[in-house]
Parts: sequence; structure tokens; C-alpha cells
Amino acid sequence: MLFRIFADYRLDSMGIFDKGVQKTKLNFFQKLHRAITARSTVDDDTLDAIEEALIASDMGVDTTLKIIDNLEERVRKDKYMSFEELVGLLRDEISQLINVGDEDIQAFDFSKKPYVIMVVGVNGVGKTTTIGKLAASLRAQGKKVMIGAADTFRAAAVEQLQIWADRAGVDIVKQAMGSDPASVAYDTVRSAVAKEADVVLIDTAGRLHNRIDLMNELTKIRNVMRKVVPDAPHEVLLVLDASTGQNAFQQAKEFSRATDVTAMAVTKLDGTAKGGVVIGIADQFKIPIKFLGIGEGIDDLKVFDKTEFVNSLFSIEDLKLQ
Repeated sequence: MLFRIFADYRLDSMGIFDKGVQKTKLNFFQKLHRAITARSTVDDDTLDAIEEALIASDMGVDTTLKIIDNLEERVRKDKYMSFEELVGLLRDEISQLINVGDEDIQAFDFSKKPYVIMVVGVNGVGKTTTIGKLAASLRAQGKKVMIGAADTFRAAAVEQLQIWADRAGVDIVKQAMGSDPASVAYDTVRSAVAKEADVVLIDTAGRLHNRIDLMNELTKIRNVMRKVVPDAPHEVLLVLDASTGQNAFQQAKEFSRATDVTAMAVTKLDGTAKGGVVIGIADQFKIPIKFLGIGEGIDDLKVFDKTEFVNSLFSIEDLKLQ
């Protein structure tokens, strides 16, 4: 049975998602508005301008070309179109691209105990804060959470994770810097079983210097955890930074090759005009985006609601376009 988390944090309005996409929306619609109001018809120049706006938002070339190809087909039937009508077409195309409305928002299968989540991603993407926010939110939902500090290559990573564990009020398992990450993961899962924890969050080193080394390390961590919990990890959560744009695509590609990524969290969405990366990643990798980071606060990690995200991105009432 699938349970939802963050029930108390679900949005009653789209205000918070609006905060997350405001910079992307402003940049995108200013370009789009200039493209459509400069002409009385939707012609090739208009479509070129739309393509430029989509790529500028870091939606990715492949995803952008899909949208433009579909738009060409649709506008051919009606060349005379208002700005609002064009926005509606774009909303429809992007909604279909990320399958908006085809499934409910679901998080993790907590019928498995402990539910083991291995968190991966390069240094600097917000992996530690994502783990901390997840831990705090899960604990707020009544879950007993344990964190494993298996990024033993950076003292700062363990220290930051300790701060978040203290803030969230959850247990953390750690060892000395330079210890075997798999050993930390093993001790964490074994302790979680002994203490009847509901959820285990395993941090991993954020290195991407060699895919073979990365794959070997993550495979070793997985294998030792399975000595305690045979089907661990139940989720491999990849954390990506929206502000890195196309680098996020490359990271998703590399980590997907190195391990079986089952879900993604996209962070720092509120600080960038490159929010189109969310759409591109959802389209290109077909891996569920489960969380969006839209601020520094402990509550600023939200379950990704595809419908609300698209509606926020395409709400133009609050924009004063020149």
C-alpha cells in the first residue's frame, strides 16, 4: 500500500509553486510575449522565438524540438492567435509531455520496514539539506527516521548532516572521516532494524570523477545493506540542482548509468530562471520527480505535483509584461 508523506505541507493554493517558478516564468513569458505581439500571425519567426525561449529556460534541445514540432502542426490550422491562445497551446503540450494528471501524487511504500532510501548526487546540489528536510518532514508525519552519514570523504558533509539530524530530531550513524562508506550503511541499517525505525536515509559521496568507481561504490553499499534488509535500497533518490541547467541532464545520465535511480528531487528551483529543466528531465529520463526544493527553509521541500507545477508556470495574471 502506498502512503503519502508531507500531508500537512500539501498546497491549498499555488502560491508556493509560484515562488519556485517565478524567475523562470518571468524570463520565459517576456520572451514569448515579445515574439507573439510583434506579429499578427504565428509564423516561422514566432516559432523560432518560442524555441529560443524554451531553450533559454533549459528545457533541453530534444524536449524543445518535440514541443515545437507539435506546435507547428497545431498552429498551421489557425495562424491568427492571441498571446493567451498560444500560452494555452504551450500549456497543453507541456502537460501532455510530462503526463500531467495521469497519476496521483505518491511517495514511498512504507509497508516495508525499515524503508531504505539511498540518496545520490554530486557535491553542492543540496543533497545534505534534502536529506535533512526529508527527515524532518517524515518525523513530522510520525515516522521514526535514521540517517546514515556514508559520505565519509568530506568532514563537512558529516558535520552538516549532524546539524540537520539534530534539527530534525532524528538519530544519525556516522564513523570517522575516511571510513568505508559501505560499513556506515551497514551499521545504519542494522541499527535501524534493532531500533525498529520506519525509514533509513543513506547519504553517499557526491563524486562523479569516474563512473566505474561510482558504480562499484554504490553497488558495494547496496550489497552490504542487503545482508540486513534483503531488498534494500527500496528507493534510490537522485538530487539535482535546477540552477545548473544542462549539467543536471548530464548528472542524471551518469547516475542513471551507474545505479538504478528510481526517483529524483530537484533543488534550488526558486533561485533560477532555468526551471524548464524540470520538464526536460521528466520528459527525457522517464524517472519520477518526487520532490522540488524551493527555498532554504526546513519546510521548503515539496512533493512534486505535476498539475500544480504546470499551472503555476503558465499563470500569467500576476506578470506585468512590457
